[in-house]
Amino acid sequence: MFFALKKIVGGLLLPLPMLLLVMALGIILLWFSRWQKSGKTLISVAWAILLLISLQPIADRLLAPIENRYPTWHNQHPVEYVVVLGGGYTWNPQWAPSSNMLNNSLPRLTEGIRILQANPGAKLIVTGGHAQGNPMSSAAVASLVAQSLGVPQSAIITLDKPSDTEQEALEVSHIVGQRPFALVTSANHLPRAMIFFQRQGLAPWPAPANQLAVTSPLNFWERVLPSSFWLGHSERAIYESLGRLWQWLKPAAKPSVEPGKE
Repeated sequence: MFFALKKIVGGLLLPLPMLLLVMALGIILLWFSRWQKSGKTLISVAWAILLLISLQPIADRLLAPIENRYPTWHNQHPVEYVVVLGGGYTWNPQWAPSSNMLNNSLPRLTEGIRILQANPGAKLIVTGGHAQGNPMSSAAVASLVAQSLGVPQSAIITLDKPSDTEQEALEVSHIVGQRPFALVTSANHLPRAMIFFQRQGLAPWPAPANQLAVTSPLNFWERVLPSSFWLGHSERAIYESLGRLWQWLKPAAKPSVEPGKE
């Protein structure tokens, strides 16, 4: 119940629903009150903010500082485990396996497999619980997709109980102890994920995937025209900023692995 409430409240604080609520309030003031000027101001300000955060230069300027915290993995450290954190998913057996991994999930998994291939004998740990009403967990779907891409089932460890990053860190700590592992998740999620894993007494090597903030050349119209695509980048920046604030406010879970011990 608390998990669902957290997701609902967090979702309402994201830019699109929040700005739509502000516009709705402005419309109510215009139609049903004498505060016409206040209504016009609310609608105008919300519209201007929505426009700005839907432009590529602004959206990616918000997102890039979060994503650029850790460099791309270049096999700089041998690892015994590759941990891929769960993300969006569904399950439709009629689809191609990888189509069931939504949004950020497939880039995370493919990056994890790339690192796994460079470390023979390493194990792939995939995490993620069940979405409401779904018979398959996020981890189970990731395992099936990894197998479809050539990873043997014997090399995969599936953790399908965790429902958020903090729980994922706890479950992973029971397996890896102080052995070296790469932590693979979206580049914008990685700084927050690293804190959760370090709080468990672990020392993961960061491996960012699914970088979104564009710094390479684009067509000029892609930079000047508002788009829901760029709005999604602003949303990720705001979502992770809210997540870091909640992480700072919430008491840390007790570590299950003490530094230097297994």
